Amino acid sequence: MTETVRATGSCLCGGVAFEVHGRLSEIIACHCSQCRKTTGHFLPATRARTDEIRFSSDETLRWYRSSPEAERGFCGRCGGALFWRPTGGETTSIAAGSLDPPTGLSIREHIFCDDKSDYYALTDGKPQHGGDDPG
Repeated sequence: MTETVRATGSCLCGGVAFEVHGRLSEIIACHCSQCRKTTGHFLPATRARTDEIRFSSDETLRWYRSSPEAERGFCGRCGGALFWRPTGGETTSIAAGSLDPPTGLSIREHIFCDDKSDYYALTDGKPQHGGDDPG
């Protein structure tokens, strides 16, 4: 049986390229200090089951344990921030900017807004949470 590819994506240099063969969640924009320091801004990300992500190229994929609870995936060549996954979890968050358009996705809400930097405002009218997603 052929699996349907729901989305494709990659880093800037193409060293990491992937397909998602399952459902993607709506985007959650994370404003925590770790996401800001990893990306240079906040991180809008969708989520998929880890076993539904297939790599067509992962020669430069590196993982960094950013906290006891999670690790972040990035390209070791171009530095592109691509993934976040909880330790022992079944899902992986995928940086929305790494997906090839059209994605058909939109931002659902903002999390860790208490951690957000002061150089930008959130004006899209989406729900804002001081900490993690309450749902």
